[in-house]
Amino acid sequence: MKKISIAQLVKLLIAFGIPLGILMLPIDVIPIEGLTLIQHRLLAIFALAALLWVLEPVPVFATSILIIALELIMISDKGLHLFRSSVDGHEMGEMMKYTDIFSAFSSPIIILFMGGFALAIAASKYELDNNLARVLLKPFGTQPKFIMLGLMLITAVFSMFMSNTATTVMMLALLAPIVASVPKGDIGIKALVLCIPIAANTGGIATPIGTPPNAIALQYLTGEHSISFLGWMMIGLPFVILQLTFAWWLLQKLFPSTQQQMELKLEGRFQKSWQAIVVYITFALTIIMWMTTSLHGMNTYVVSIIPLAVFTLTGIMGKEELKLINWDVLWLVAGGIAIGLGLDKTGLAAALAHAIDYDALSPIAVVLTLSIICWLMANFMSNTATANLLMPIAAAVAASMESLASMGGLQGVLVVVAFSASLGMILPVSTPPNSLAYSTGLIESKDMAKTGVVIGLVGLLVVYAGAMVLT
Repeated sequence: MKKISIAQLVKLLIAFGIPLGILMLPIDVIPIEGLTLIQHRLLAIFALAALLWVLEPVPVFATSILIIALELIMISDKGLHLFRSSVDGHEMGEMMKYTDIFSAFSSPIIILFMGGFALAIAASKYELDNNLARVLLKPFGTQPKFIMLGLMLITAVFSMFMSNTATTVMMLALLAPIVASVPKGDIGIKALVLCIPIAANTGGIATPIGTPPNAIALQYLTGEHSISFLGWMMIGLPFVILQLTFAWWLLQKLFPSTQQQMELKLEGRFQKSWQAIVVYITFALTIIMWMTTSLHGMNTYVVSIIPLAVFTLTGIMGKEELKLINWDVLWLVAGGIAIGLGLDKTGLAAALAHAIDYDALSPIAVVLTLSIICWLMANFMSNTATANLLMPIAAAVAASMESLASMGGLQGVLVVVAFSASLGMILPVSTPPNSLAYSTGLIESKDMAKTGVVIGLVGLLVVYAGAMVLT
């Protein structure tokens, strides 16, 4: 039996002690007006999740399962009787439906992951990943830093026009044969793995359709405040180029490769069996359908079930291949979804967002506050949900404060908030690309946190500097 280390014990005590302290504090002590009992409990669960995911004294998927269990017991309508009664006359608040919490594991995002895993498994089985890597990465040479640059550029360009999750699935499939060429113990592998989610999360910022927060911002930018597709790219593309350049440099510094040259074992030919041809066609059609959702009407999630159906029906994926699906990652993602649902359904996210008196702040302080809140929340819940929550607040504040004209007015404020939402990437649960990268088993959550914090903070500074210059 594996013994727990002193360091792990200390981390566990810290991780459970702080949330327990929050749970035992009187509601009136917490400086958020009108917090209900349910919100108070969820705040403790939220603190526990954040600490366990960052400190990682237990596996991250175990934390996710614990979160779902605690939400069901403490804040659901079918939870423990003890938690379904009011205390000291405090408002109880609306309890979550237990079916809503369980729905975290049947979310469309889970199906998107399963479809992605199916593509990766089939591509590996018939060496499609090896052959695509050979074709796409050959122009970038054999030096590790230029191979990483190639991975980042290809990922970022695809992410501008299709789902960053789908892009990450495809790029991680290309990464497998590259990793096989790297000697064990070379920390440069971490840079190669991390560069893909970073490029996927960042690349979508360049276009209005690249990431949901951009599209949400455009809903409020109409009439005289509207931004064209090209106009958005003129703002977003330079930012993406700067961010990717900095991330490329940072990853080389944090995770330097011991190899001067990387001999990629990427020889081979495309297989010509009927099963391989089915894989090629399905892989290509899935990517095309992901890129053209507006033409055929199916969204990214619906398209994702198609490869899973095709591969299981044709026997390309049997029982053994289904076991290769990373179920621990699916649980990890489900825990993140459950936290996001809880924050939204209980009103805790709205309470946290409205806890600031924006009228009492200067124009620069308003933009900084909205941006930092957005970035912090996007690290722990879906950036789409974060943008949906904060964009109406940002739009209302910007429209009511004439002094915000110095920061670009409504347009400037919403663009800053949208960019901030996409920069939240410090944890495996922060974004689907992060979760997929973590599923490779080649990086730890502390590696992701270290790079995510630096890239996020630098990105925010670049956004603020750009807002000041452009206005």
